[in-house]
Amino acid sequence: MAFEKKIEGLDLEFVLKLFGTLDGNAAILEQEFGVSISSRDGDVTVKGDTAEDVEMAYDAIMQLGRIAPLEETLDANTVGYVVSMVKDDRAGELEGMLDDCVCLTNKGKPIKAKTVGQQKYVDAIKKNTITFGVGPAGTGKTFLAVAMAVTALKQKQISRIILTRPAVEAGEKLGFLPGDLQQKIDPYLRPLYDALGEMLGAESFARHMEKNTIEIAPLAYMRGRTLDDSFIILDEAQNTTPEQMKMFLTRLGNNSKAIVTGDVTQIDLPYIKKSGLIEAVDILQGIEGIAIFRFSHKDVVRHPLVQKIILAYEKKTASERERKPGVQVFRRKQNNG
Repeated sequence: MAFEKKIEGLDLEFVLKLFGTLDGNAAILEQEFGVSISSRDGDVTVKGDTAEDVEMAYDAIMQLGRIAPLEETLDANTVGYVVSMVKDDRAGELEGMLDDCVCLTNKGKPIKAKTVGQQKYVDAIKKNTITFGVGPAGTGKTFLAVAMAVTALKQKQISRIILTRPAVEAGEKLGFLPGDLQQKIDPYLRPLYDALGEMLGAESFARHMEKNTIEIAPLAYMRGRTLDDSFIILDEAQNTTPEQMKMFLTRLGNNSKAIVTGDVTQIDLPYIKKSGLIEAVDILQGIEGIAIFRFSHKDVVRHPLVQKIILAYEKKTASERERKPGVQVFRRKQNNG
């Protein structure tokens, strides 16, 4: 190997994070850039056949050095994401991503954007009254929306948080299910409860629910209301009809924000029904105060295999929909933030 670059005097804790369990992270870097990486007494040496390979591996290590203090560990997904950004010559975009803490969890852990796409989504929410976050599962679109809502409530920018989902699995007809209203809708709203519980803690969350400063309800219960001074999140919006989407968007009152999240590859509506999310992002493009942000598989922050699984299913779904006449097809457009 003809080229070599050494990074000297690194913190031992970072070196341990960098190499990972059983040197798993170092193996990813070595495989992706075609280099060898070794460490001794706080110095890390990168060797490779070309100067370009060595330089890219070096850049990736330096970017991981900026991320490491913010994370308990550097997992394979984080390393893989940094590698992809370096390869795409977009490493510089990572710098702004790390500076902005969305909020703190109940245990004091900072919640930050983990990808450039997530950071752009957070910025869009800050700048706009209505933000659509459209993309695959695992991109953090709902979790970050809830984090932004909690921050707004804590800072007294709004007086309540309202979270809603269409209970499409029960056809919005929950009467046949056992239990009271809360017991009937809990299974459909559990992801929202989990996110709020992580950020507020169980006791604080319960108090907010009792005082009605946090409300979680099926979409059908939004009809006929005007929602002032609120941060409103509509999750699983791909399962709304156009009529339901229009109803939701027109509930917005004074000093309120709305976030609409959904994954158009997971529509549970019958084929004869059009998705309100697909229609909304089509007709609301370019309206001031409305941002439409599209996540990609690169924004997935779960196991690295999830990105590949999502891509495979996206291709299959797109192929099937294009073969069926009259079926709605969602095509990616430029982000409008």
